[in-house]
Parts: sequence; structure tokens; C-alpha cells
Amino acid sequence: MLAEDAVLLREGLVGLLERFGHEVAAAVGDGPSLIAATREHRPDVVIADVRMPPDFTDEGLRAARELQAAIPSLAVLVLSQYVEQTFAEELFDARGASGGMGYLLKERIGDVEEFADALIRVARGGTVVDPEVVRQLLARRRDPLRRLTPREREVLAHMAEGRSNAAIARALVVTEAAVAKHIASILTKLDLPPAPDDHRRVLAVLAYLRG
Repeated sequence: MLAEDAVLLREGLVGLLERFGHEVAAAVGDGPSLIAATREHRPDVVIADVRMPPDFTDEGLRAARELQAAIPSLAVLVLSQYVEQTFAEELFDARGASGGMGYLLKERIGDVEEFADALIRVARGGTVVDPEVVRQLLARRRDPLRRLTPREREVLAHMAEGRSNAAIARALVVTEAAVAKHIASILTKLDLPPAPDDHRRVLAVLAYLRG
């Protein structure tokens, strides 16, 4: 099963896979279609891009995780343009999944035979991860603040000074809505999900001060 929104790349991958003797049950261009086609065809392995329509954020990954929950033995090979650190961790932390896992960067696939070999290893239950993905994930675990963009670091610095969203917006000459969006992203990247007993804003500031 193949999910890739770029038509030329999708058709190219279909031809490549068939050349190596694989049967492509279906090739789709968005997350919902991937879920529907996989449930229908029950393939041995799913190859999915991370960012697909309609939002081009994490549709491919969310679809893969939903399928892993429904079909624990399903093998999943993710192809991405960039190292999606949070998404990669979520994929490999999937609870209950027993099938093979793979995460490869499109731009770093330099040999079609190596790609075909990686696909076979994942389909057989193995794990294949691009070394660059591993490097960035390890760096992230050492210093969670490295996940933040320069603007998010600015916002967090102002939060550490005790400023309100309105004050931060004035200081950075942006809207309060933009500040709220940055703060939401900061809390996500620092792995601070909503919890009844924790003040996430304070925890984010503590992480900043430790960093």
C-alpha cells in the first residue's frame, strides 16, 4: 500500500516497487484514502508520506498510527522530506504495534536497491531508521529546547520573565493569537500535555531555565 500526494513521485514509486517484484495493492494521495484502502486490501506493508492533504501536517503519520492500532502486525515504512521529530517518536512509541517499522528521509535515499532492501526488512518485521533521524532524536532527548524555533525561544524567554500573552505580543509586535499559537507549539514540543495537576506554562519556563 502506497500513500504519497505528489503524483509523479507516487507513480514513480509504483513502477519502482513493481520492478522489484512487489504488488502495489493501491496507491493513494491522502490519509483517509490510505486508511480505507488498507482496511480493504490488508497489505503486508504500508509506505506513507508524513505530510499529505488536506493540511499537509501529519496526516500520513496519524493514518499509520490508526492502522497500527487496528492491525498491530501491519508493517509501516514512513517517507519524509524532513526529520519530523515529534512524529517519529510517536510512530516508534506506538503501543501494541508488533509489525516492522521504518523512517527514511526522501532526500537521503541514494540507491534504489538499498530502498528495496529496507522495504523488505520492514515487511519482515525489522526496523529501519535513517541515521539522521536517530541523530536528531538523540539530540532532542538531550536538550528538549533544541526542538523550538528561534521565535518560540523568544516567546518562552518572555514567558520566563512573567509576561502575559498581551505583553509578549506587544514586545514582539505580533498578535495575541500568534503568541497563543507559539505557546501551544512550545508546550507540544516540550512534551507537556494537558494535566489537571500541572501548570504547563510554569513547567515550560522551568524547562527553559534548566536549559
